Amino acid sequence: MSAPERVEIYDTTLRDGSQREGLSLTVEDKLRVARQLDSLGVHYIEGGWPGANPKDEEFFSRAPGELNLEFSQLVAFGSTRRAGGKADDDETLKNLVKANTHTVCIVAKSWDYHVTEALNTTLEEAVEMVRDSVAYLKGKGLDVFLDAEHFFDGYKRNADFAMQVLAAAQEEGADRLVLCDTNGGSLPHEVEAIVGDVRSAMPEAAFGCHFHNDANCAVANALAAVRLGVFQVQGCINGYGERTGNANLCSVIPNLALKMGIETIPADRLDRLTPVAHHIAEIVNLTMDPQQPFVGSSAFAHKAGLHTSAIARASDAYEHVAPDAVGNLTRFVVSELAGRSTVQLRAQELGIDLDGKTLAGVLETLKNLEYRGYHFEAADGSFELLLRRATGWEQDFFKLESFRVTMEKRADGEVTTEATIKLHAAGERIIATAEGNGPVHALDQALRRAIGLAHPALGAIHLTDYKVRVLDTQKGTGAVTRVLLDSTDGDRDWSTIGVSENIIEASWQALSDSIVYGLRQAESPPE
Repeated sequence: MSAPERVEIYDTTLRDGSQREGLSLTVEDKLRVARQLDSLGVHYIEGGWPGANPKDEEFFSRAPGELNLEFSQLVAFGSTRRAGGKADDDETLKNLVKANTHTVCIVAKSWDYHVTEALNTTLEEAVEMVRDSVAYLKGKGLDVFLDAEHFFDGYKRNADFAMQVLAAAQEEGADRLVLCDTNGGSLPHEVEAIVGDVRSAMPEAAFGCHFHNDANCAVANALAAVRLGVFQVQGCINGYGERTGNANLCSVIPNLALKMGIETIPADRLDRLTPVAHHIAEIVNLTMDPQQPFVGSSAFAHKAGLHTSAIARASDAYEHVAPDAVGNLTRFVVSELAGRSTVQLRAQELGIDLDGKTLAGVLETLKNLEYRGYHFEAADGSFELLLRRATGWEQDFFKLESFRVTMEKRADGEVTTEATIKLHAAGERIIATAEGNGPVHALDQALRRAIGLAHPALGAIHLTDYKVRVLDTQKGTGAVTRVLLDSTDGDRDWSTIGVSENIIEASWQALSDSIVYGLRQAESPPE
């Protein structure tokens, strides 16, 4: 038994992935995710369970006319016939046929405990349910995949029954036998032993695997299964899924392709992995984990001066793969741990020339500011402005004279906030007042009212997140606060920071940096 030269990638983000807590997809979302998966080049996209709910019904009805898949095949998911029923009268099987996909995947119990306790039927009937269902669907001209649910737990407790389920599906022509670790508790050495036994017993069968991540071993288990000859890996983009998630295809794919030399998605699409992962995260409205391997924004971020100095000379010194192979990039993160090489490399990336004296000054300023509570590795926008100011650059978009923020709470419970800002811009002294649903919003609105006409690009700049952290909490209400603002202009994203004992002052620092950074990006020619 050896690893195959090629492995099919089967994505179940639209079904299993959507069972993650806090993740809810509209039909439009599902169509958009499917297009992203197709552009990545996964072989199969599991669209959902037709007939289970109106959303999946609509998805499968719209998919043929709206998806126009270039590479991927759409799969409809369901279950075997009901216990005691007949395949040709079973509504679930009929709905699978009506879904109008060439491939269907049905789930079957392969753990005797679930058969007797959950289905409340006999083991013999459970095997016949598999046999009848596969035969019915094959008779309709469909490719049929069988998900053997709880297979690894079932095999450990009653291997004979688990193997009977697989044998029944194979005898009726199932195209893939998928071994599922539904509870996600199996470990790699157990997977290797069980898959080895199953492959020896059924050498002609085409196997797949489906791992959950409850023991944090889903990716490792999938790689172990492939090493033993499994031909298909099921999983989700970004590891989405119920409880702790499914095998993360963003790790499975590059590990197989770049580390094990096994073909997965088309080689010329591998560099789409990072943008697709981030795009899907935006569609499902979940923040990407920056530390996610391969595709996270911090996956190739280097903070320690020793690391960045080495990478400047040899890019593979601290990177296990080339970041651009998966569509990511190297980042040099600046903090009080940074050495001269880190700051110098970051400045070079931005097209900023720093002489030795200026560089030393930047390092000293950086360390002093971080001692006071600044955190520049999380504020790329503010750090770039710090570098530019160190070279003598000054922003000319506006010059603050003063601002005032007032809040009024009325007897009826209504709260209003008003900000007045005085500044100089375009040779004029401007006073602007605006209301907002809080001090930061009111300040933002007042600043926009003051300079918006002179700088139309401001209309595209939006704040996307506002975070406050209280530092040295032992000081109580007098503690220093740190404010981080995330902003976007639709094409670029950036973060800015402010630190002060006064939360409104800290917010103003982050807000003004955000506006200055965004306007400079929009109105300054590229260097």
